[in-house]
Amino acid sequence: MPDEHTILNYYNLTNPFPTSWPAEKDESDASDEEKTALNVSRGGVRRSKSRYSALERSGSDRRNLVPGSQKLRDGQENLVQNDEPDPLGGTDSVVRVLRQRGLPVEEDQRLKNRFLLSSTTFSPNLYLSQVHSNASTQDLVRGLDFLSRSIDQKSASLKVLVESNFERFVRAKTTIDNVYAEMRNQGSDAVSDRSRTHTRVPSKGSHFRNTSGQGPPTPGKGVHKPLPSDKKKNALTKESEYGVQGIKAPLIEVAVKAEEIWGPALGGREREGSLKSIVESVEKSQGVFKVGKAVSDCIKRKDYEGLVEEYSRARRYTEEAKQIAESASQNQSQLTDSQINHLVITGRMWSEVEEKIASFKRDVWRKLTSAQNNQSFSARRNAQDEYMALISILLELGTEDNPIWVWLLSRYDYLKSKIAATFDRSRVEIEVLRRELANADPPASQIVASHLKCPAGRGIDDKSLNLDTPPVLELWDLIYNSLTNLLSAQSGVLGEVIEFWDKAQGFIDGKVQKTLPIGIDGRSRKHHRLSTDGVTDLQNGALELISILQDNVFSFFADPPIEDISSLYTPLPTTPNTPTPISPHAHQDARFRFDLKNPPPSSPRRGEAWEEFAFWPPCANSLSGVHYLEKLLTLLSNAASEMIAMRPVASGQSTSEKLRTLVAGARERAARAACAAWNRDAEMCKILEDWSRAADQPEVTKMPSRFDAFESTVLAGMQKILYIPEAAATKSGSGGIVSPPPAKLVQMVKSQFVTSLYRALSGMVENAQRSKARRDEDGAAGAEDLVIPKDGDRSIDGDDRNIRKLLTLSNLAVLQSSVVPNLISQFETNFSITLDDEAKTIRDALNQISDRLFQSYTQPIASQLSSIVHAGISSPDWLPATSRPSSVQPYVYEALLLLVYVHTEVSTTAAPLTDQILSHLLEQMSLAFLDAFKQRARYPLAGLMQATLDVEFVAQTMSQYTTKKASDTQSEIYIQLDQGTTPDAGKRLQGELPEMRQVLKRLREGTRSEFLCFKREKRAQS
Repeated sequence: MPDEHTILNYYNLTNPFPTSWPAEKDESDASDEEKTALNVSRGGVRRSKSRYSALERSGSDRRNLVPGSQKLRDGQENLVQNDEPDPLGGTDSVVRVLRQRGLPVEEDQRLKNRFLLSSTTFSPNLYLSQVHSNASTQDLVRGLDFLSRSIDQKSASLKVLVESNFERFVRAKTTIDNVYAEMRNQGSDAVSDRSRTHTRVPSKGSHFRNTSGQGPPTPGKGVHKPLPSDKKKNALTKESEYGVQGIKAPLIEVAVKAEEIWGPALGGREREGSLKSIVESVEKSQGVFKVGKAVSDCIKRKDYEGLVEEYSRARRYTEEAKQIAESASQNQSQLTDSQINHLVITGRMWSEVEEKIASFKRDVWRKLTSAQNNQSFSARRNAQDEYMALISILLELGTEDNPIWVWLLSRYDYLKSKIAATFDRSRVEIEVLRRELANADPPASQIVASHLKCPAGRGIDDKSLNLDTPPVLELWDLIYNSLTNLLSAQSGVLGEVIEFWDKAQGFIDGKVQKTLPIGIDGRSRKHHRLSTDGVTDLQNGALELISILQDNVFSFFADPPIEDISSLYTPLPTTPNTPTPISPHAHQDARFRFDLKNPPPSSPRRGEAWEEFAFWPPCANSLSGVHYLEKLLTLLSNAASEMIAMRPVASGQSTSEKLRTLVAGARERAARAACAAWNRDAEMCKILEDWSRAADQPEVTKMPSRFDAFESTVLAGMQKILYIPEAAATKSGSGGIVSPPPAKLVQMVKSQFVTSLYRALSGMVENAQRSKARRDEDGAAGAEDLVIPKDGDRSIDGDDRNIRKLLTLSNLAVLQSSVVPNLISQFETNFSITLDDEAKTIRDALNQISDRLFQSYTQPIASQLSSIVHAGISSPDWLPATSRPSSVQPYVYEALLLLVYVHTEVSTTAAPLTDQILSHLLEQMSLAFLDAFKQRARYPLAGLMQATLDVEFVAQTMSQYTTKKASDTQSEIYIQLDQGTTPDAGKRLQGELPEMRQVLKRLREGTRSEFLCFKREKRAQS
């Protein structure tokens, strides 16, 4: 049996257990001619090959040996037949079987060829899996035998065909080779030798050598043959330039001769006189000739003053020439040759100067209309006089159109386009980042907790850097920067609008025109005045720019997120007035670079509140929201106050009202978005609990202080969102822009504040009552899990439910006593309203939650104490064996030891709760005594003494925690005992009391160390 290496080589495999059919087996090999052509095209050397190379092809290359092949669209050749019988002998039609199995072989020719054995793309695996999918092993073995017999039969037929036509193949190939060699190597001595060496001796009767022309030369033949060197020139080779080398040299020689003969230019003496006259005219009119060059030099140097002087000089020369012509016309005298020449020179000069000045004016007009596109806003601030210089030169040279009006209109068109382009571009960029955030996984609870804890951290300057996740802060910064670029009066588009109106106002008032020239002969004086209609159009244009800004910003706050972001990768074609986009390198920004065929998907709809706000980053918390929204509203209010201070806006009411509506609408939308995030964060406040002790109050965790810091930060941010105090203090006119918040909006914030307190309290109780930190199926912490960081307080067992309940009870006490009252007071101060009813409701809710949690902790212990007492008293061994009992029953020690454990747990976890819990347990234990003694019908004297010892021992040991209710219960116990005994036994018990007191004293002293924790601590002497 062959080894593994032999098998791999035989089947051209690299793996003895392949899992898929190699892709290269589906592609036909290139033919020898294609390989040769490929090598030649790549610069390789074309090697000579044997004339029998056609017989040396591998048996698998069948496409050139079998007729009927055709090329597919990919250039490969296949033997395309309509149908074939099964090569394994199973059926007479493969196509019929495939059609029965539902394969579209009639429509897909490429798929059908995969099942035809005559095709080079035949796939054995696919063929067997479809045609013989139900064949058994025996069927496949029989098919293999049938295929082997078919191959043997076809091989024998092919062998006979090759043997019978072998000599024909050889003759045809040799003839072609000899003819090509003779044409290629014409004139070479080695041709005949190579031909004789290469020619094979034909069989008898063959005329092969005579027909090929390679036989022995006959006498007299070839006497007039050209020399070998001449033959080389006519040879069909690249070196001889394919037969044209012989005539190339004579043609070059003829060209050289013609150049030598006809090269010199022919001229005559008549040119000498004309040249002299030209020289004399040039000398007389040097000033006229220099004007054109001087004008060109001034234009190149941008010497506008010199240009005006030269242009005036040219006009003076022209006027002089006109006077000469008019004088001759009036005197009816004939012009001399010198005058005629001077007039011609002056006319040409004036025509040239006019052409240059006209071209210069067109260039100045172009610069004037596109000056705002050539430099940034800050550069324009530093180059205020550029457009004035352009207007001045146009007025100086004279123009039909008013350059002042043209500049103002071009500036208006530019600002109008820039507002739209800037806003659309910014909105699309914001939406791209917003979609990336929406499609990303929400942050884990540990990350959310770290950001919600930020307000309670140290370092005020660093808090804004950790308010939210980096992607959310990045989107907030993009939103703020985008609105700044649009609404900033210093560096934004609004600043350019205000600057435009200030300049327009200067032209309207006529202050700027005082420094402008009036032109030649005062022809430009008419352009210094703007018509009444022009002034009205400028005012309407300024109002339109303000209205466009207002509409765009309002739609950003009021409308839901946009769906179409195609403008990011299909920008509009640029024009001379197209403004520079807000992000000149936006396409180079990796954040907005993506495959055009695969743009960012739309935001998924999960029912989240932020899905309806285009200005709110997905999954952003309320801390970052109130921080950035306050900045955005301040920016918007300042921008509105700047716009309303403009004269066209201040003189009308409609635009002013729109601006006030803009601020009010943006404020309402911002407040709604912030409240929605606040509500979500309130539910997540439970993850603030990491069961680490507060540094200043060890009996509580850090949860109250963190919640207090979180709520205080949100309340302060909401107050700034509703009242925008910084904007109101910035501009005197902002007071009219920022109106007081409506009562409905304040009521919404108040409701959300109360709801956040309820949700936070519910989360605290949920943390306390949870059995243990829950885990998801994959072992990862779920969204509702407790957050127990690695740096938490190791003295607290966060997995112990009782510990969590005690700490939560202590936390609730702190919330009830200080945190919640402080938050209510802050809300009342910030929003100038009272929360009397809400405060009472919150206090009641806190009491109810504390009571439920208190019962949740004490009820299991009280039940356990009741079980111990009932079991001990109802036991048959409870009655003493002697007439005078000398100790309490064991169940009393068991119950007291349970209380010792509770005391230890409470005092080490939340010490202020110790008295309250133990007093409650003592009351429950007393009730258990009463109920257990009621179960017995009669008490003899010994039983009465034993019951008295048990009750009194517990009462004296727990005397520090005795309450009125516990004392009343003990009195009821003695009444119950008296009812269950005889009067005689009661009297005898009075006589035993002194002895019982001694026994109790001895028992107390004997158990002093065991129950020392119940002893009241002595206060230090002052």
